[in-house]
Amino acid sequence: MKVGVILNDVEISKNIIVLKDINKSFDDKKVIDNINLEIKQKEFMTILGPSGCGKTTTLRVIAGFEVLDEGNLYFEDEEISKIPAHKRQINTVFQKYALFPHLNVYENIAFGLKIKKIDKKIIDEKVRRMLKLVNLKGFEKRDINSLSGGQQQRIAIARALVCEPKVLLLDEPLGALDLKLRQEMQLELKTMQRELGITFIYVTHDQEEALTMSDRIVIMNDGNIEQIGSPEDIYNEPINKFVAKFIGESNILEGIMIDDYLVSIENKKFKCLDTGFLKNEKVDICIRPEDIEISKEEGLIEGTIQSILFKGVHYEIIVKDDEDIEWMIHTIHHWNKGDKVKLKIVEDAIHVMKKEG
Repeated sequence: MKVGVILNDVEISKNIIVLKDINKSFDDKKVIDNINLEIKQKEFMTILGPSGCGKTTTLRVIAGFEVLDEGNLYFEDEEISKIPAHKRQINTVFQKYALFPHLNVYENIAFGLKIKKIDKKIIDEKVRRMLKLVNLKGFEKRDINSLSGGQQQRIAIARALVCEPKVLLLDEPLGALDLKLRQEMQLELKTMQRELGITFIYVTHDQEEALTMSDRIVIMNDGNIEQIGSPEDIYNEPINKFVAKFIGESNILEGIMIDDYLVSIENKKFKCLDTGFLKNEKVDICIRPEDIEISKEEGLIEGTIQSILFKGVHYEIIVKDDEDIEWMIHTIHHWNKGDKVKLKIVEDAIHVMKKEG
């Protein structure tokens, strides 16, 4: 019997990397604060967070580019914190690619294999396989400087993959690309990862990238891990106000948990699906804009439409209610500025969270 979990139709059986009680400081400022993290074989994990949250430092610790202050780092159950970067079965792709301008495409990809003194025939087979994988077959003799940003990014990935690492680290590799190319590369990266069966650990501050590609997402803030979960869990069940605000658009409100399945928002009682809070406990409420229905007849919240923005697939509407609180709603239906409306919120649209702090 196989033992494992299924993430996006990929069976992931056991941990490949474990970070245990990791701490790292620079100039007396703690950048990683006692984090613990398990990364599974063959999964696509994304570390997501704002600038300065510690995500890139975490990646560099795994790669071996930063020395730990405290804690342990395990690779396939072996403690590797003292093993230098070049001896780890881990490769890294950086945002700036770090390609060699004096070498052509073929030579850039083959560089790591030549250093290892691999037979020329094997090198040729591996390089050509990588070029086919990244859809650049026939580019062998091209000058690096003649390539577009997307093509250079693919060469950097091919160079990292040709040495057949068990783990590939990617530090915001799509940041320099335009939106359309970035979206195309997101799909290509996910396809590559599945075909190769390699663990990808991806760092970004882009929410859409994380939601599009990941099996699991790690949300970091101020050197700490706030939440770990599937894209669906992170979006639908944020653990606190920070996560709710960071992932997607949200209406964050204060409320009181009257009892299991019953919460008060603006002194109005709403049914919800949440339990486990103290009676009359003060809580934070997250309601996504797409989960609110605007109506003329039905709804406990009454207000006036303040603004309407057409976003292509939906309208973004701001409604100010009788308590002077502004609500963001995403709807496909057209309304007019100044309309008096009601907001209908069903029980599974309300997500109750512990108050921060």
